[in-house]
This record gives sequence, C-alpha cells and structure tokens, in this order.
Amino acid sequence: MTQDVKEIFSSASGSTPPAALAAKVRTLAPSMTRSMQRVAETVAADPAGCAALTVTGLAELTGTSEATVVRTARILGYPGYRDLRLALAGLAAQQQSGRAPALTTDITVDDPIADVVAKLAYDEQQTLADTAAALDTVQLGAAVTALAAARRTDIYGVGASGLVAQDLTQKLLRIGLIAHAHSDPHLAVTNAVQLRAGDVAIAITHSGSTGDVIEPLRVAFEHGATTVAITGRPDGPVTQYADHILTTSTARESELRPAAMSSRTSQLLVVDCLFIGVAQRTYEQAAPALSASYEALAHRHRR
Repeated sequence: MTQDVKEIFSSASGSTPPAALAAKVRTLAPSMTRSMQRVAETVAADPAGCAALTVTGLAELTGTSEATVVRTARILGYPGYRDLRLALAGLAAQQQSGRAPALTTDITVDDPIADVVAKLAYDEQQTLADTAAALDTVQLGAAVTALAAARRTDIYGVGASGLVAQDLTQKLLRIGLIAHAHSDPHLAVTNAVQLRAGDVAIAITHSGSTGDVIEPLRVAFEHGATTVAITGRPDGPVTQYADHILTTSTARESELRPAAMSSRTSQLLVVDCLFIGVAQRTYEQAAPALSASYEALAHRHRR
C-alpha cells in the first residue's frame, strides 16, 4: 500500500470505511431525495472519477447543488465532502487492486432456473458482504455483552423479520438463556411492560418504521431494559428507542425479489454474529447446554 493510500485510510478513520460505501448507498438510497440519490449513485458507480472532483464539480456533474452533495456525504456517514472524497479514493484503490465492482442483475420472468440460482446466489453473497462491511463491531460487542448478562431477552419481529426473531430465540434457548420471540403486537407490549434493567429487548425491522415492533421496544426502553435495533434504516424511527443499532444491508428490490428476501439474509447474519458472541462469552454454560439439547434430540434423528 502506498503512502498516499495509507493517508487516505488514516484520514477517513472514524467515518464509513471505503469498503462499506457501496453497501451504504444501496441501503440508504431508497430513503433519499431524488437529487441525493443521483449523488450517491454517481459516487458509488465511479469512485475514482468522483474522488478527483471538488464539491462544485460533483454538484455540476449530478445536476444538484453543493448543499445536496454535502448532505448526501453526511447521510452516508462522513462528516463532510472532504472525508467522502478520501473514502472514494480508497475505494478506487481497492477496485484497482483487483476487487470486482458490485453488480446486481434483476431476475426476469423468463430466466431459466439455472440463471435464477446464479443471480440469487450472487445477490445473497453481495448482501452478506455489504452487511459485514457496514456492521459496527463496537455496537455488536455492546449488544453481545448485554445479552450474555441478561436475565431475560424479548425479541420483536413481524412477517419475515418474525422468522428471524424466532431463529435467534431458539439459538439463545439452546445455550441455556431465557428468550421469547413476539410477533403478536399486543403480547409484545404486555411482555415489554415486565422488563426492567438487566433485561434486553431486540427489535428486528428492515424498514425501521414497523409500528408493531417499535411500540414494544419503546415500552421496554422506558422500563429500563437495554434495547437493540436490527434494521436496514439506521435513521429510522425505531432507532430513537435503541441503545445499540445493528445495521443490515439488502439487495436491490425487484418484482420477483421483494426486500423481505434479502433483508432476511442480512438479518440472519447479524443474528448469527450475536449468537456466536454470546456463546463465546458464556461458554462454560453454553457448551453443556448445547450438548444436552443435542442429546435430548438425538433419538429423533435416528428414526
């Protein structure tokens, strides 16, 4: 790595890392204004070219204003346009070193099944890579610490996110922790009322604005529980009641690939990271509990 590139990464520390820029654009673009989308999509498509532009130059290229460019940079996680330029230069350097640019191809109604498999596999891989690149490990570590010490954990999710909530619940149960998944909003709120300091509440919502998930998280937050949001919208309403925010990514939505499909993939990655982290922290309890659950179910697998 050259001295110039080293300075780029050093100067951009504390902001969104270059590897996470494309993931940020894919995740946040749908919630941006049209003019901000043009800026975000332009810098993601041509990081090297945009890194050479002043804020005025990028505004002219995208047909927007300097203020729009600066606002877009801030939404993408950079203090200002200078920091975004540094990250763009770093991303360009990574791509020039051989890393392939991220591409997405929509599935069409006429695609043969082999192409469907290939496109879905590519999209899933990209979603996982984007989520891993953007995931804040400090926030993740804090959530793991809270879960490992929790008296009880309540997990809220509806629809596809409800399936993810159930997945995390059964994982925690298998290592001897008390956990409950709630997809019924009334039961979720009545259970949240019972939470207190030392408990954990987790809300899973890709949109960040699912009322049936936000309401019980708010109640849990107000009763002193540690709260966690797993969401694709770090600026969504759910985050105002979250002590810790874990951001997920998603592939581009299309007619035959709704957002729920790729959001579920990224949510499951975050859930697995939480589970492994908690199992590591509670290994002396978790290992015997896992062995006991395997033993209890072994006769069912021999049939």
